[in-house]
Amino acid sequence: MNERHIIRGGRSDDRDVFEYALLRVVPRIERGECINAGVLVYCRARSYVGVRTHLDEARLRALDPDADVAGVHAALRAVEGVCAGGDAAGQAAGDDAGRRFRWIVAPRSTIVQPGPVHTGLTTDPAAETGRLLDLLVR
Repeated sequence: MNERHIIRGGRSDDRDVFEYALLRVVPRIERGECINAGVLVYCRARSYVGVRTHLDEARLRALDPDADVAGVHAALRAVEGVCAGGDAAGQAAGDDAGRRFRWIVAPRSTIVQPGPVHTGLTTDPAAETGRLLDLLVR
């Protein structure tokens, strides 16, 4: 297996299933162009939902010189708040990790959109979040 595979070696019985989706920034919805700006990971077995974001402002402005960069950062922070749970999650504060994940990955036509949900196996969902960010976003 090479480094690009999502599922890595190891015994299958010590790994848990996880789901992930990319967060995409679509600055001009009518054009359909996007850049990846984050990754959202959910692992039911560990009640884990986490997100890591990275906005490449130069790439965003290449797609739309007039993009609302501050607004995109605010939208990404809002997703981070929902993932964190508690008071930062707003109306989702009392929801479990799975409900928060499903709410975030629900299709929407806003500037920050979730991509399709994919699956894999991991021994450490938090580390997987960082690995996927490096692999698919940066």
